[in-house]
Amino acid sequence: MSKTTVIVGLGSCGLAAGAAKTFEEFQRIKQSDKLDFQVKKTSCIGMCFREPLVEIIDDSGKYLYGNVDVARVDEIIEKHIKNFSPIPDYIIQSPKHKSEDASFFEGQVKIALRNCGYIDPENIEEYEEREGYKAMQKISGGNISPDKVIQSVLESGIRGRGGGGFPAGMKWKFARNNDSSQKYVICNADEGDPGAFMDRSILEGDPHSVIEGMIICGYAIGASDGYIYCRAEYPLAIKRLNIALEQARDKGYLGKDIFGIPGFSFNIIIKEGAGAFVCGEETALIASIEGERGMPRRRPPFPAESGLWKHPTNINNVETLANIPWIINKGAAQYAGYGTEKSKGTKVFALTGKIKHGGLVEVPMGITIKDIIYKLGGGIAGDKKFKAVQLGGPSGGCIPEYLSHTIVDYDSVNATGAIMGSGGMVVMDETTCVVDVARFFLDFTQKESCGKCTFCRLGTKRMLEILTRITEGEGHEKDIETLEELAHTIKDSSLCGLGQTAPNPVLTTLKYFRDEYEAHIRDKKCPALSCKKLLTYEVNPENCTGCTACARGCPVNAIEGEKKKTHFVHQDICIKCGVCFTKCKFKAIQLS
Repeated sequence: MSKTTVIVGLGSCGLAAGAAKTFEEFQRIKQSDKLDFQVKKTSCIGMCFREPLVEIIDDSGKYLYGNVDVARVDEIIEKHIKNFSPIPDYIIQSPKHKSEDASFFEGQVKIALRNCGYIDPENIEEYEEREGYKAMQKISGGNISPDKVIQSVLESGIRGRGGGGFPAGMKWKFARNNDSSQKYVICNADEGDPGAFMDRSILEGDPHSVIEGMIICGYAIGASDGYIYCRAEYPLAIKRLNIALEQARDKGYLGKDIFGIPGFSFNIIIKEGAGAFVCGEETALIASIEGERGMPRRRPPFPAESGLWKHPTNINNVETLANIPWIINKGAAQYAGYGTEKSKGTKVFALTGKIKHGGLVEVPMGITIKDIIYKLGGGIAGDKKFKAVQLGGPSGGCIPEYLSHTIVDYDSVNATGAIMGSGGMVVMDETTCVVDVARFFLDFTQKESCGKCTFCRLGTKRMLEILTRITEGEGHEKDIETLEELAHTIKDSSLCGLGQTAPNPVLTTLKYFRDEYEAHIRDKKCPALSCKKLLTYEVNPENCTGCTACARGCPVNAIEGEKKKTHFVHQDICIKCGVCFTKCKFKAIQLS
């Protein structure tokens, strides 16, 4: 067997960065040069900002290389594999070298992501080598009763990672206590947060952890059937799930009388969803599986009492279920050792926006937002000023820089007006207009409203109209008051979580950045110089060389001036297209 192994990250982020070509190039050179090393695939390890990622394992240790495009493959093979001479310039982390980017891993505790980036997700044996399916074997071998399994989940303190943060063990207990001959387990893999891709990454990188978590849940509550509800826009996740399910059936981990437990049968079906954000809500998701339009219904009854086809149903999201086998294997106390008093364990976040190191991180509850952004995320891109972070996705809220000391746990985050949500963390700098951010997220939730509730359907539309008007310089003095009134009415009157949380971006930006709203309305100015229709393009005489580049580029001839003389912008003609700002090489065009 070869002593050198090359592992290429082939998650969605890696594939988008060209990792498939990198993988193929390693294979091509290996075959053409008849070299003795293995080429394997894995998924995303979270460091999306350095994709394509390649790990080389040899007798001297592990070497993680970043930005390995096709052009670098030949050099890495020639120097590292053939001549045992690693290339420090490309290395992120190795036994003798760490780049600045290696700080991305410091402080992380990987439980839900424990196998992502370490195993081939299409190889069940590699999952088994890392304690895969050992949790169910521990349950069956130790004759651990369903009630004791639920007690372990309760003692771990794990709360649902899909947004609401309801104790997972309590959900299981409610379903367990319901006497019914038919029960269901549903994995909600349809989290619709545009900035949050952690569920997809787990399904792509470690599908068996979710399958095992569902089997354990099925055993605990007395269910025989499970559904994974995954949006069709995740084709790689669905492909790897199907492979994993087939492998699990072949191994006897799914089917009848599994794990030697008499009478315990469990099967899983994948249901592809249309990608509706509202189907992240439990009852809307259930309706979609049943073939109905994805619309929420009034609760009670809750799914644990009457869910899929009116049978008791337990619903957890991907991240929650991926934690379960680890909890059973390592013990509830070890899991509860991470986090805070009321928020145990770890949480996965998708870092994006104006940040240097965007990607996927898993951190213990209790870490501060500031530490995530600066220690793991490397700080603000371009070393600009940190302004705020949008936490919780489209339904979350904006937390300002002066509250960045806030710790990550459910109660502390909720106290700011944001929510934990599914883990989206969008970082903003001084050039970000929070009014426009509120408009952007409300535009998303308004379009995703199922239309069932009048206040959600029409109220969000009216709010969006007001926000759009403000960002275009047509705001009125009473708009802020109207926005607040509409926001509270929508929160109090909507049936499901989409409507109840849709106003959060507006309410939090009004709470922390009210002066920016007032500047847009009263001064017709965008302090962040972001809102196009509120910008003024002017020529700075000290920098203008009279090169005429701005005048020649202006599509409406709004710029006047002779060669080698200071130019002038006619504000009544200017359409604020920004061409002059782009064309000027002397920084003579200024924005205000």
